[in-house]
Amino acid sequence: MPRKPSVAEQRAILARLEKFSRFTDNSIALPFTRFRIGVEPLIGLVPGIGDFAGLAMSCYVLWEAQRAGASGRIKRQMLRNMGIDFVLGLVPIVGDAFDAVFKANMRNTRLLRDFLNQELAVEPPPRRFPWKVMIGLSVLFAIVIGGAAVLL
Repeated sequence: MPRKPSVAEQRAILARLEKFSRFTDNSIALPFTRFRIGVEPLIGLVPGIGDFAGLAMSCYVLWEAQRAGASGRIKRQMLRNMGIDFVLGLVPIVGDAFDAVFKANMRNTRLLRDFLNQELAVEPPPRRFPWKVMIGLSVLFAIVIGGAAVLL
C-alpha cells in the first residue's frame, strides 16, 4: 500500500496542477473579451492526433491525483470529465468549441483541490487525557507535601 503524501507534498501537487491547468485551459486571453482558452483546445484543432494529445495531457492531472491520495470517487469523476472532453472534442468544429469551454483540466484540478482541502480541514481526533502523568504528578506532589509536613 503506497504511503500517504504529506501535507507539503499535497500542496506542491496542487501548485503544479494549478499551473498546468491554467496553461492547458486558460493561458490565452481572447482579445476584446473576458474569455480565455488554453493550449489544449488549440492542439485539439489538429485533425486526428489533437484530441488524443489533449487526453494524454489530461492523464497527467489524474496521475497527480493518484499521487496526492485522491479517493476513488474523485478519480472516477475526473475520468468522467476526461471522457466527456475527449468524446465531445472529437466532433468537428463544435467539439473544438466545446473543448475551449468545458475546461476538463481546470475542473479536475478543482475536484482535487476541494477534496484535499476537505481532507486537511478534518481535525485529528483529540488527544487522550494523560491520566498516568496526572496520577504520577499527584503522587509526587503528595509525597513532597507529606515530607514537608513531617519536617516542619
